[in-house]
Amino acid sequence: MSKNGAGRHGPLSPAERKRLQEMRKKVRAECPPGDPPRLRRQTEGVGAQIRLARKTQGLTWYAVAKRAGIPNPNTVRDIEYGRDTKLSSVKAVAESLGLRLELVAV
Repeated sequence: MSKNGAGRHGPLSPAERKRLQEMRKKVRAECPPGDPPRLRRQTEGVGAQIRLARKTQGLTWYAVAKRAGIPNPNTVRDIEYGRDTKLSSVKAVAESLGLRLELVAV
């Protein structure tokens, strides 16, 4: 269907448009759209603590990376999102934000 509402066999009738809108509404109710995986953020753990500290200090990923001596600001994003990264990078970012990494027995 094109932006002007024309289907394969010409423009849609008002009744057909209404039927399609009801179908979309029903599908969205049954299977609500979620955030794509690339946009999901970690809500707990090291990444969340780093993001909270960064935002509290009003810093961007770039500013934190520069403070930490990391050439790529995407590394800070990856840490916040819980992606795999070097422990040395996590430590540098944490320290640049005034945080300390600790291993704690559970």
